[in-house]
Amino acid sequence: MTPDLKATILDLVRDYHTERTPADQEFVPGVTPVLSSGAVLEAADRLALVEAALDMRIAAGFHALRFERSFARYFGLRKAHLVNSGSSANLLALSALRASELGDRRLRPGDEVITVAAGFPTTVNPIVQNGLIPVFVDVELGTYNTTAERVAAAIGPRTRAVMIAHALGNPFEAAEIADLAERHGLWFVEDNCDAVGSLYRGRLTGTFGHLSTVSFYPAHHITTGEGGCVLTDSVELAHLVESFRDWGRDCWCEPGEDNRCKKRFDWQLGTLPAGYDHKYTFSQVGYNLKATDLQAALGLSQLERIQAFGEARRKNWQRLREELDGVPGLLLPRPTPGSDPSWFGFALTVSPDAPFSRGELQQHLEERQIRTRLLFSGNLTRHPAYRDVEFRIAGDLSNSDAVVHGTFWIGVYPGITDDMILHVGRTIREFVAGRH
Repeated sequence: MTPDLKATILDLVRDYHTERTPADQEFVPGVTPVLSSGAVLEAADRLALVEAALDMRIAAGFHALRFERSFARYFGLRKAHLVNSGSSANLLALSALRASELGDRRLRPGDEVITVAAGFPTTVNPIVQNGLIPVFVDVELGTYNTTAERVAAAIGPRTRAVMIAHALGNPFEAAEIADLAERHGLWFVEDNCDAVGSLYRGRLTGTFGHLSTVSFYPAHHITTGEGGCVLTDSVELAHLVESFRDWGRDCWCEPGEDNRCKKRFDWQLGTLPAGYDHKYTFSQVGYNLKATDLQAALGLSQLERIQAFGEARRKNWQRLREELDGVPGLLLPRPTPGSDPSWFGFALTVSPDAPFSRGELQQHLEERQIRTRLLFSGNLTRHPAYRDVEFRIAGDLSNSDAVVHGTFWIGVYPGITDDMILHVGRTIREFVAGRH
């Protein structure tokens, strides 16, 4: 394709985007949906996708490598590995810690991993899927995060790792838990899927753990459609993550490469014959969890606006907090001390003694086109999926149970406007006033 032809096509794509993208429409309260989350896509995103398609970037390649390097640079970390979802990122991060190459440090079946009951299941599922034992700790109402004190109390003789997610973009005490993990010789996996751009003690979340994970599903801070990422500052762990992602192969050639190690036919591993092709030598029982260049191209476009997205989330959260300040019967969210969250959502907990239930308030909001979501599992130990799963509970889960009965969240993503925030605040205030 000639440069002139490609430029002409991309010019047409810009025109198409302008034609297909409605101008700012008037917000009609109760008619126009106020979504809980969603991707904010612009002409640059459509152009990035089309350009990658014109180049027939149908598998992981040039754009994926660029994105991985750019995203790692954003965090100040050495390595990032693009995968097909945030859930896969969690699976890879924990699976890598079971590799025999880690020697006595490796996780083994029956080892315990401390995690949170009031979270999303894909933070916990990799623990179970790797034959490990989840140890559930409770959260605080308001921040919806656990504390270093609770984690410390949960450590037992079989505990070998901690794997926790930042709740709705609100950082947990990552520095303290990282210090705790170091003192006790524990692996620390930081699920940063809902918190990209959040700061704790002046440092980006996702930089405290031995490994961290991100999701690029459209609900999240930037999107690649589907997609996720595993990040680490350890070259050793990065090599293991890459192997588990790429079928478990020992070879580290990039797609299309054949002999990066310069001794492709000179290896002898396992009981294979000497000279067996390194590209087809497998050192892990791995997966194929790669993403595509189309996804990476969109990610690169989105990454340019990550700061603006975070600013919009912070502004919307603060406006909503001001709108709802003092409303009786509701516990409003608060940031973890020492944090600056890039918020994923705005959590509300209906007090047990309120003259209305969470369900009644949710139904009122939904009828007025204000979308609501529960705080994920509430308490995973109460779900049927974990009926036959071995786990341990450290302390009690009373606050997680309170989340089950009283908590939900509403959106603050960048697509929400000031008029929408005013509508949400007014709708909640009017509902509560009518019940008192």
